[in-house]
Amino acid sequence: MTNGGVWRLLRIAALATIACAWVASPATAKAAGADAEAGKQIFQEKCTACHTIGKGNLVGPDLKGVTALRPREWLQQWIAAPDRMLAAKDPVGIALLHEFHDVPMPNLGLSAAEANALIDYLATAVPGAAVPPAEAVSAPAPATSAPAASGDPEVGKELFTGAARFRNGGPPCMACHSVGGIGALGGGQLGPDLTTVVTRFGGAAATAAFVGGSPTPTMNAVWQRTPLTADERANVVAFLAQAAISERPTQAIWRLLGLAILGLAILLVAAGWIWRRRQPDGVRLPMLARQRNTARGQPATAPRRT
Repeated sequence: MTNGGVWRLLRIAALATIACAWVASPATAKAAGADAEAGKQIFQEKCTACHTIGKGNLVGPDLKGVTALRPREWLQQWIAAPDRMLAAKDPVGIALLHEFHDVPMPNLGLSAAEANALIDYLATAVPGAAVPPAEAVSAPAPATSAPAASGDPEVGKELFTGAARFRNGGPPCMACHSVGGIGALGGGQLGPDLTTVVTRFGGAAATAAFVGGSPTPTMNAVWQRTPLTADERANVVAFLAQAAISERPTQAIWRLLGLAILGLAILLVAAGWIWRRRQPDGVRLPMLARQRNTARGQPATAPRRT
């Protein structure tokens, strides 16, 4: 080997040594630790409604070991914009969608830096699920632990419909959602129908975690300051589990049809009455006179009224 080749190898070795020393330096380790700590906070605020780390699946998959299972680049893209990856038919994303009851992961609006911090946390996290943020909000009677969703469905129905009030002052679920088993109209239309939500989300525990985490922007705006207690969540989820039917009762469908027909009849009667009053005699009577004269064989022109 020539002297030039030897010097080139020595320079490469020196650069590699410097790079290793920089990666292992206390400042770099401190920065990585800071990123992981920021990622932990993001996970607690935005992810615990659907995921655990080592505690099993909820609405979404258990994230234990996910950084070893998926490439970092894929995780960055998925965390930052899952909706775009699903729209692009990413095969892994589509497989996860179908595996978890076709409930898509929402776009949480995380930046690239936040996604990286979250990945750093997932790479070092101790198995377990963080307490949902709703539990930590200062409120008159905050929840203390995630419920086992073994509540009273009758109490849950009263809370859902507003017959009973939530302890922290939140609005009844029926204001935004409908569900089978609460009458013909079934509730509000601002949010999705919750008739089969427990089945779609993979069980009562997953549904309870989702409700407690309030991950959607609308839910977060409503429940951030008025979180449900653990008992209230358990009762509401128990009611939703009882209402998990594929379709509404037949009598409710007939009631809806009857109300629709009644409304149409009232509308037609009102329109006929209004239209009758908008036909002045100066137009209607000459037309009737011409029809009578034509039927009698007389001139069609009717005499003018004075």
